[in-house]
Amino acid sequence: MKKRIFSAALAFALLLPFLLSIAGCASSGGGNTVLRVYNWEDYISMPDGEDDEYVDLIAEFEKENPGVTVEYSTFGTNENMYNELKIGGASYDLVCPSDYMIMKMIEEDMVEPFEQEFIENSNYAKYASPYIKDLFEKNGWAQYAVAYMWGTMGYVYNPEIVDKEDLQSWGGIWNEKYKNLTTIKDSVRDSYFLGVAYEYLDELKALQEEYDVTSLDDSDYAAYNEKVTEIMNRTDETTLENVKDDLIDLKQYLYGFEVDSGKQDMIVGRIAINFAWSGDAVFSMDEAEPYTDENGVYHDGIYLNYIVPEECSNIWFDGWVMPKGANVELAQKFIDFLSRPENAVANMNFIGYTSAIAGDEVYEEMLDWYSEGEEGDTDESGAPLVPYDLNYFFEGTGSYDDYVIWVSEESLDRQVAAQYPSEEVIARSAVMQHFDDDTTAAVNEMWEEVKGLPIPVWSYIVIAVIAAGILVIVLTYLYKGRRSEAKPKKGYRVLKKGA
Repeated sequence: MKKRIFSAALAFALLLPFLLSIAGCASSGGGNTVLRVYNWEDYISMPDGEDDEYVDLIAEFEKENPGVTVEYSTFGTNENMYNELKIGGASYDLVCPSDYMIMKMIEEDMVEPFEQEFIENSNYAKYASPYIKDLFEKNGWAQYAVAYMWGTMGYVYNPEIVDKEDLQSWGGIWNEKYKNLTTIKDSVRDSYFLGVAYEYLDELKALQEEYDVTSLDDSDYAAYNEKVTEIMNRTDETTLENVKDDLIDLKQYLYGFEVDSGKQDMIVGRIAINFAWSGDAVFSMDEAEPYTDENGVYHDGIYLNYIVPEECSNIWFDGWVMPKGANVELAQKFIDFLSRPENAVANMNFIGYTSAIAGDEVYEEMLDWYSEGEEGDTDESGAPLVPYDLNYFFEGTGSYDDYVIWVSEESLDRQVAAQYPSEEVIARSAVMQHFDDDTTAAVNEMWEEVKGLPIPVWSYIVIAVIAAGILVIVLTYLYKGRRSEAKPKKGYRVLKKGA
């Protein structure tokens, strides 16, 4: 009897992982395969209500894959997403962290590798920008992550208030002229990058003069970019202390810190400069400019510009990874679906950010959005149009011989340059690297001091004087109190407290 019980228990134990995997793939509705996706808020074309202007990509994926249900959840920060995965409170098949968090998750063996068939023959392999794929391959991420959206960091600004020349350098916002007109990111990694750029302005400019790199094909590009990347990821004690002082100094000129409100502040004219991700810059420029509505009514607005300062920028990206235990086959199928150029266009239309996917459909959308004519044409003022070369991004992903958009000179300061940075900007840009735990703690501690309310020296002096005065008064009162105290009557004694 004991042997039969033991045999049955052993059989159940062997079957248990299989039974759990079946249960994990079944929805509560009765047997559908579930794909669990964890993404940033508002980061996929999934409109609410009856809005025919946008494509519901999740609904389309489910329609193409009968029996599959997508459970879609969102997170607000990389750290929240990471912590949830670490504590094991929920399991996902696909998550979309940012660059440095992808590196951290790969380093900690938290993600599944993509199958070789997907890496070589998927829609992503066919249509992802050659620049993006090369970036991932060089850094060793290609086996574990694919890019989703990408861009640069720069300044959105109102040219009616701000001199463009001032913002040619990252140091342009350390300026009394723009006091209470500027916001920067309430994000330690992004604003730390800003502080480092300011701290090493001279060294970055010297590097530019030494290498004079303007293209990804320049022979010195790799050496130059390696040095820029090293500078922009410095976290030694001296750098941390100096950057802290620089950012505290900057606070006197700021309107405030923000993560999402800067867009609206720029649109309504509350501020004139916003340290921004390029995708947010595009949104701000689109929403701020004047327009005529469907009833023919003209609405005033502001023509905003975007600039990447000359010293350097941050190439950021968000990408898909598959956490350990993920349904790899289904996760890859979803990425393959999103990597079709027509679906990349749908995402870009809804989100406003730039997809890592290229292809003819995406390029033709860019022509529709930004092209102002052809070679030899002029703009409204009669000035010749200028070429904007996008071959570094699109070449090899479609049927065009040359991926060049002809635009007016002033358009180079607007949406097209934010959507697709020039090759010259790319050449001087660095990727933020993953910091180890000790470094992350030190940077976070620095940021807490920056975000606090540092007291100027004169305030310490005033406080010390006031404190000294109070101390003198208290001591005088206590001293006088002892001298003027009435003597006890004969036969009585003064009781001590508690006696």
